[in-house]
Amino acid sequence: MMYPIMVKIDFSQVVKSAKTPKPVLLTLFINWAIKPFSMFAIAYFFLGYLFKDFLPGTEVLANGEEVDLWRSHIAGAILLGIAPCTAMVLMWSYLAKGNDGLTLVMVAINSLIMLFLYAPLGGLLLNVNAMPVPWQTMLLSVSVYVALPLIAGYLSRKWIIEYKGIVWFNETFLHWLTPISITALLLTLVLLFSFKGEVIMGNPLTILWIAIPFFIQTVFIFSIGYFVFARCLKLSYHDAAPAAMIGASNHFEVAIATAVVLFGLASGAALATVVGVLIEVPLMLMLVSVCKRTCHLFDECHLGYPQYERITPAQDG
Repeated sequence: MMYPIMVKIDFSQVVKSAKTPKPVLLTLFINWAIKPFSMFAIAYFFLGYLFKDFLPGTEVLANGEEVDLWRSHIAGAILLGIAPCTAMVLMWSYLAKGNDGLTLVMVAINSLIMLFLYAPLGGLLLNVNAMPVPWQTMLLSVSVYVALPLIAGYLSRKWIIEYKGIVWFNETFLHWLTPISITALLLTLVLLFSFKGEVIMGNPLTILWIAIPFFIQTVFIFSIGYFVFARCLKLSYHDAAPAAMIGASNHFEVAIATAVVLFGLASGAALATVVGVLIEVPLMLMLVSVCKRTCHLFDECHLGYPQYERITPAQDG
């Protein structure tokens, strides 16, 4: 699942970040200073307090340790919260008519930072959640699911473009590769739900209880990024939209893979990451619509939709 995502990233775009520092610094601040901790706090409040009695029971993890089921679900939320989106955000930015070049820059930088911060942040928050953290397994997971695909994607992209050209890479290679990534993700989702089928049937509202904090977290991160920080920094709409959405969405492929390796395919953590996948697409489409409808709040808004454009005094007169 990881390689098809990493090979699409153009890391040469990183050098362009100096030209647009404000939106890049904004997305880095949201993704690494706010989002991991807000996800943990919101998930703990709902799953570890408000909905705790609706998530009864324990489970045995892959290492043989028994933990409360609600803690396992929070662990899945943590793994989602420390993985900023590096794939689907390209689609969200495109749909919102965001700055595609800036989006590529932010995706590349976040992918590099995730290589160094994913394990330490994950270990810290999982420890606070009283979940076992096998550090060797955690580092192995980051190496296999982040570092290896990132290096392989960078080298193969460079080699293919050098020998075949960018047109062949975009129109032929990626066209062939994308279905493989989608198929792998769908197969993983089917396997995860099959392993948790008994739990879901016994407590059918489990998905809802897990989805509620994810919904709140996504809307919260998007709102502070888009309506608060982006406006304070006086960003254009086309920079503000992708800067906010990259924080609101998650790199669920890495989160799912890490949850499976750390806690097992049948774990509550793995189930929680899957719930994140299920709600992300419709929720992000809703936020794309919110962006377009509020484009007029920003100084620069060029959507081509008259009803969403800023009305200037000259136009009004």
